[in-house]
Amino acid sequence: MNHADHVFLLRKAIEQPGGVWTDLGSGTGAFTLALADLLGPGGTIYSVDKDAGALRDQEASLRRLFPNTLAHYLPADFTRPLELPPLDGVVMANALHFLPDGKKEDLLRSIGKMLRAGGRLVLVEYNADRGNLWVPHPLSYPRWEQMATRCGFTRTRLLEKVPSRFLGEIFSAESRPG
Repeated sequence: MNHADHVFLLRKAIEQPGGVWTDLGSGTGAFTLALADLLGPGGTIYSVDKDAGALRDQEASLRRLFPNTLAHYLPADFTRPLELPPLDGVVMANALHFLPDGKKEDLLRSIGKMLRAGGRLVLVEYNADRGNLWVPHPLSYPRWEQMATRCGFTRTRLLEKVPSRFLGEIFSAESRPG
């Protein structure tokens, strides 16, 4: 996948430029850069990942490509409490599949509390229910709909799908706190 694919997966969830968003489990920032592209210079992004080196690489890319986007880099474990302002949106791209289902649900409930009224959670995940060594706990879109509902999210909708050489397909979905 390339930058255009990342933007494609997120764009239907970004109704207007600007806002305060976080990218949880951002890694080297593929989806952080897509978020910066969509939010424009009025946006603020909190990029969270345990790997401080990946965050430094991401910061260099963001400064080069989107110098007017305000970004904060937090070397932290997104499964633990984070000090963030009320958010317009949360992106979790290829991060939730590292947690077993029971831990996913605890995290999702805490994410719902981070979002301000009208906020949204945008999930990007492999559309599969069986994983492998690199993607240990994926979840298909039908399972996501059920899990989102159990965790207090409403108005879950499928945004896009793209083919993937790993596990066949990646989807993006949007859910709103109840």
